[in-house]
Amino acid sequence: MTGTYVLMRVRTTVRLDPHLLAEAKRVAAANGRTLTAVIEDALRESLTRRSRRRTRTSLKLPTFAGQGIHAGVDLDNSTALLDLMES
Repeated sequence: MTGTYVLMRVRTTVRLDPHLLAEAKRVAAANGRTLTAVIEDALRESLTRRSRRRTRTSLKLPTFAGQGIHAGVDLDNSTALLDLMES
């Protein structure tokens, strides 16, 4: 994160599935943590995974100088490619 920021705590109401809430409470109790901390961590993890997925979709593969694809090479035919590489 760049720049100056202020950490603020905000109260809000969130409606959760009762079974999900019960599981989150069990996790919090088992680990000696607050329910808020467990929910915050789960939300952070979910948002991090989402941003990683976006990064992967825009991944550019490196290319190298060369003569390009040789005549007669079909990149969609793996059997033919293996034959060419073995010969």
